[in-house]
Amino acid sequence: MKFSNAEADCYTTSGLSLETALKRTTHLCVAAHQDDIEIMAYSGISECYDNNSNHFTGVVVTNGAGSPRNGPFAGMTDLQMQGVRKQEQRNAADIGKYNLQIQLAHPSADVKATDHPGVALDLHKIFAGCLPDVVYLHNPADKHDTHIAVLLRCISSIRSLPVDLRPKKVLGCEVWRDLDWLLDEAKIGLDTSRRPELALALLEVFESQIKGGKRYDLAAMGRRLANATFHTSHQIDGVSSAVWAVDLTPLVIDNSLSVNDLIDYHIQKFAEDVRQRITRLG
Repeated sequence: MKFSNAEADCYTTSGLSLETALKRTTHLCVAAHQDDIEIMAYSGISECYDNNSNHFTGVVVTNGAGSPRNGPFAGMTDLQMQGVRKQEQRNAADIGKYNLQIQLAHPSADVKATDHPGVALDLHKIFAGCLPDVVYLHNPADKHDTHIAVLLRCISSIRSLPVDLRPKKVLGCEVWRDLDWLLDEAKIGLDTSRRPELALALLEVFESQIKGGKRYDLAAMGRRLANATFHTSHQIDGVSSAVWAVDLTPLVIDNSLSVNDLIDYHIQKFAEDVRQRITRLG
């Protein structure tokens, strides 16, 4: 299996071939940038950690060239930053004992293009090469353009597969905009309380971001704690840390359902809930 970009990087510590490692994947995360996986899909990483029955595979679609930089990374060129971020993602795969880490190394502009053949072909190879129990993607309410582009390319790729080869569960997870606003019955809680030391280590490995001026480590851990604490007002917390997700599975079951249709439904439900509470108590 070869990918369209010569800079694509496939990394596994198991000694298995790319095809074999991909095929045994049970938990798959396809994200836009290096460190997105560790923010949005830690639940899957921890489920697979030291578990011989579960195998986590991470996919980063872009090359990370456009990331902000400061401190010791301030003078780096885009090319140098790509090398740093590629190695950081490999280090995360080592720490998290990932089954496989793929970095497709596409420029963000190519991912945002609706008809880039290389991006479509690479994603098709990945989704056609495995049948995971769960797929973690960006959520449709995310405010980062590249995240939304990756989500849309992934949905298109999954829909190109025969129905019986599509993932059975697809979740849209928090990164750039949380999902606390979803109605409780629409929230899918991903437990991130297992192995807190591992959760923090996976975030801290991305020094180019943290020392470069973005404290994603503190922000991600803080949001997980807030999710768990502010979920219910009249019950004791069920978990100590959580990431919220929205169910995207309907999009891969019904090709006629658009991403806008799905997220509009949840936005309308949220607006109705706010209005009804104000009216009821007013």
